[in-house]
Amino acid sequence: MEFYGFFGALFVGIIIGLIARLLVPSMQPIGCLMTIICGVIGAYVGLWLGAVVFGRGWGFDWLTLILQILVAVILVAIVAALFRRSTVD
Repeated sequence: MEFYGFFGALFVGIIIGLIARLLVPSMQPIGCLMTIICGVIGAYVGLWLGAVVFGRGWGFDWLTLILQILVAVILVAIVAALFRRSTVD
């Protein structure tokens, strides 16, 4: 991966993580770093699923973007539930 590719993926992950965090209802006890990690993982998994399911290339596609956001929303909800459960004793 090139230097610019890394920062591009990080930027897209941040944006997708923020969108996912806005779409998940309630307060999430996760920080900015965990939101970015969920966004980056969601972006990569959604990109891979978009290539496999829709047969699209690795470029930009609206269906793939929606799938990336959906995967990130699921990840944010799961991680928020795990953090909420671990902080309540």
